[in-house]
Amino acid sequence: MIEFLKVVTVQEALRLIAGALPYRDWEVVTLPFALGRELAEPVYSPEPIPSFPRSTVDGYAVCAADTFGCSESLPAFLEYRGEIQIGNKPDLAIMPGQCCWIPTGGMLPSGTDAVVMVEYTERLGDDTVLVFRPVGPGENIMHIGEDAPEGSLLLPQGHWLRSQDLGLLASAGVKQVKVWKPYRVGIISTGNEIVPLDVCPQPGQVRDVNSISLAAAVQSAAAVAKTYSIVPDDYDKLRQAVAAACEENDWVLMSGGSSVGVKDMTLEVLMSFPHAQLLFHGVAVKPGKPTLAVRIGDKLVVGLPGHPVSALTMFGVICRPFLDSKPPSQVIAVAGANIASQAGRDDYIPVSLKDIDGRRVADPLLGKSGLMTVLAQADGYIHIGYQQQGVLSGESVLVTRFD
Repeated sequence: MIEFLKVVTVQEALRLIAGALPYRDWEVVTLPFALGRELAEPVYSPEPIPSFPRSTVDGYAVCAADTFGCSESLPAFLEYRGEIQIGNKPDLAIMPGQCCWIPTGGMLPSGTDAVVMVEYTERLGDDTVLVFRPVGPGENIMHIGEDAPEGSLLLPQGHWLRSQDLGLLASAGVKQVKVWKPYRVGIISTGNEIVPLDVCPQPGQVRDVNSISLAAAVQSAAAVAKTYSIVPDDYDKLRQAVAAACEENDWVLMSGGSSVGVKDMTLEVLMSFPHAQLLFHGVAVKPGKPTLAVRIGDKLVVGLPGHPVSALTMFGVICRPFLDSKPPSQVIAVAGANIASQAGRDDYIPVSLKDIDGRRVADPLLGKSGLMTVLAQADGYIHIGYQQQGVLSGESVLVTRFD
């Protein structure tokens, strides 16, 4: 006989899921397709960046010593030798007392070790440049490997690639990267009362909210979502749906049918599969207590509550951290009201954020449990730990923002 609702803490649930994660493969993608992907291995620079000494300003390449002591009233007189063409290797060498024009990004010619900005110079005829401000060796130039030496770490494993990261990789000549394949997540809504969106619900029926909201949450977590047809409270049909979803996905999210009841058979179905391992059934949390997790072979099935608010909350708490390793966006605020909480469980309270008198205030949205309008009005949530007994108005709180 299966034991129901032997609750675990949120931290214990996270630990159990972490130990049962499905295998995740990697793939190689070229840079144009790498944005938003997670690196499966560190990336090292195959060459120095930059690979040649170059100017960071428009001006004149000089030997710095030739400018020492110059000023507005006593400029340095340098012989003008010509112009450096950007994108080309210089075909001239500069001797002491000479200079040449160089654009931003141009390669320094031999014999020079600094660049004087054009603002501090003046052309005098065709062959003389006056310099009114001294420069030191290395000024206004970027040395070979100054940005990144050859062999240096560019990006660590687990890094989520942004546009600036792709620019860095391109500058180093990295054409492709090894990234983790996104998890495939199947989504099944269960229950005789659930009807598709295009069906007008009869008394006692509700539209399938969870397939839509959970699929969106999965996609926002950089995973691939696949929704399945609504499954009624029928053992054989439910088992068939779970088998198909496990065959095609790494994770399976089921909503509804995870609490004790005459027609609630989710756990019985899951445990009927060979090598099924119950991780937990029940989490000391509000909302979302009747959440369960079962490992079936190398697949992970999470049974979420049927209430859309509870389902989305528990997805964010125990699933999202493993689908999307990016840290959530969080801000510090002050509680706009007293918030009661029961010690011994974790509470997740939706809040709206407002700026009042220069302070960021988190107002709790304490409508009836399960109201989607409450969640839609929320900017994020605050977490009240199981050892806390609430939050006082004006107390500092950490708000985790919704996507």
